[in-house]
Amino acid sequence: MDIVTPILLGIVEGLTEFLPVSSTGHLILATKLLGYDAARWEVFNIVIQLGAILAVLVLYWRTFWAVAAGLARRDPTSWRFLRNLVVAFLPAGVIGLALHKKIETLLDNAQVVAIALIVGGVAILIVEKLAKRQDVAGVANVPLPTVVGIGFIQCLAMIPGVSRSGATIMGALSLGVERRTAAEFSFFLAIPTMLGASFIELYKNRHAFGGPTAVGLPTIGIGFLVSFIVAVVVIRAFVSIVTKHGFAPFAWYRIVAGAAALIWLHTL
Repeated sequence: MDIVTPILLGIVEGLTEFLPVSSTGHLILATKLLGYDAARWEVFNIVIQLGAILAVLVLYWRTFWAVAAGLARRDPTSWRFLRNLVVAFLPAGVIGLALHKKIETLLDNAQVVAIALIVGGVAILIVEKLAKRQDVAGVANVPLPTVVGIGFIQCLAMIPGVSRSGATIMGALSLGVERRTAAEFSFFLAIPTMLGASFIELYKNRHAFGGPTAVGLPTIGIGFLVSFIVAVVVIRAFVSIVTKHGFAPFAWYRIVAGAAALIWLHTL
């Protein structure tokens, strides 16, 4: 069994899923770099995203437990928390279902990813510099109009390379949400967004399970575990970094990585 590829892809997923650098974009570039059969590993790439989601559930279990208890006793703060996640998810859910065929045509285009990385990096630098005062703290305290705006901005991440977390975090910052809350909103919003997208993709690719060219369950399990462990480490570090230093380091990484990818793609 090849264990190097699932470990590498698990690391890529865990490192990039919650950073504003685009996990999908990095997996597409990894496909080109490693030269493996993307169709054969399609289900694998979907399942390892669930490992990253599990990391959020484990790290923030106290938050989710408190919200669940609050919902049971009809606590307004808990209901606002749930409302905000549902409302922010809806635009991506509706638009994603409507445009999924067009979105899929972009998923094999590494050049789109490289350009999106550069453009997204520049956008992050602009938002960091020009965003208005950021004083909304706490996911439950984000006003409903702001939540709607974040939900529609998240839809930009349907372009591979844009980054779901980057779009939601920068959208939140530009609408007055403070950095830590913007990051945590992005983590929490990933759960319904990624679960919905993953289960749709798993259903569409159900024929791949057990097929002669399918990646086996042990290989998928390795990628899932690696993705989970790496995501736990990344989430903890990310909140600390952005609280102290902002998002500029990730912006410059995007610009450099996108430029390097463009140069490399043109040499193929």
